[in-house]
Amino acid sequence: MRKVNLAGLEEQERQSPKGKFNKFVKDVSIALGRDRESLDLAKRHPFDLAMVRIPKGKSYCPYHSHGAESELYLVISGRGSVRDKNGTTEVTAGDAFFFGPGEAHQLTNAGEEDFAYYVIADNPRGDSCYYPDSGKWAVPWEGSDEAIVKGNVADYYEGEE
Repeated sequence: MRKVNLAGLEEQERQSPKGKFNKFVKDVSIALGRDRESLDLAKRHPFDLAMVRIPKGKSYCPYHSHGAESELYLVISGRGSVRDKNGTTEVTAGDAFFFGPGEAHQLTNAGEEDFAYYVIADNPRGDSCYYPDSGKWAVPWEGSDEAIVKGNVADYYEGEE
């Protein structure tokens, strides 16, 4: 059995250049030995768990959907605003919600204190993200990197024959 205590996990800050997107993340699954690069499911773990904290007035990331990933959220504290195709919904401590593949979403702190939650994701290999507001895609690249691309819809055979 592997065991970690959240109090002892390092919290990593991730912030966009202009500061609109700002989050603090404790990667619980990584601390428990998850190997993101491995093709061995035992080493990858069947799901990923992170504890996230979003400061006042900030969002986790841009509005996006995953091509293959599912995510389950459980709010710990604070007040959040969750955007989806139907608009926005307020969430608070004790609320749980789920997004499957293709369901666009965005989490934002809507309160005065930090907005904190757990997210459990299945993190399938080869997942891509689509950003509806900007028309961009994040696609798998070498190793664990991803490429951000922006293009136009094209016929499947365009440039192929």
